[in-house]
Amino acid sequence: MSLSLYFPYGDSKILFTIHFSLYPLFFSMKIFLSGIRNGIPIALGYYAVAFSLGIIAGNVGLDAFMGFIASFFTRASAGEYAGYTLAGAQAAYIEVIGMSMIANLRYLLMSTALTQKFRPGTSLFKRIITSACITDEIFGISIAYKGYLAPRYTLGAFAISTPAWALGCTSGIIAGNILPANIVSALSAALYGMFIAIIIPPSKKDHNVGIAVCCSFALSGLCAILPIISEWSSGTRTILLTIIISAAAAIIRPVKTKEERKDE
Repeated sequence: MSLSLYFPYGDSKILFTIHFSLYPLFFSMKIFLSGIRNGIPIALGYYAVAFSLGIIAGNVGLDAFMGFIASFFTRASAGEYAGYTLAGAQAAYIEVIGMSMIANLRYLLMSTALTQKFRPGTSLFKRIITSACITDEIFGISIAYKGYLAPRYTLGAFAISTPAWALGCTSGIIAGNILPANIVSALSAALYGMFIAIIIPPSKKDHNVGIAVCCSFALSGLCAILPIISEWSSGTRTILLTIIISAAAAIIRPVKTKEERKDE
């Protein structure tokens, strides 16, 4: 396709002809819309989960705007819950930062794994932007993308799911300010149900995971009553237990590769 432009110059005209193709534009938009389409189910699930997080956020004093901003830039249920819980406990900033880093450390591994899906020559800027969009679910559909991963596909899923997550948290905060206290208390329990639903399937599939979960319950309760340790803040105890239990599980019962399973 070409575009011709005429500019008057004295008694004559100067012709500029620009040749271009709309195919790359349409092709890129097609990939972006594909990401949006596949991100719609994720967005619906995000709204429901973030609504429960909004109830927790409202209980610790966040308003609707603060909840929207926090959820938009965090997009992690475990990380947000830890952050809101520590904020409610008046924890130090360093504890909130440390707990958030530990809870969201898996995204560093996901982003690293995703580098193998990029087409050679993909710019560093596109790689960084794509990695910033990663959540558990978006990583799942991105890693399953056929062939090389187009950054626009991940951006499309991000564009539909992230606003839903942030709006879900905002809606939860607003509802918490309107609904009666007993209903708000009941809705707050929904988030704990979500966490139970997260840990039960892998615990049933792998008994080592189940043992680690049971140990975390027992040690967490024990640390809450032991002298000296019980005087530490809940954030510090959670950070130390997370590191100790996960490290012990990795050393005692490391995850076996496919080759190691075949040799058994």
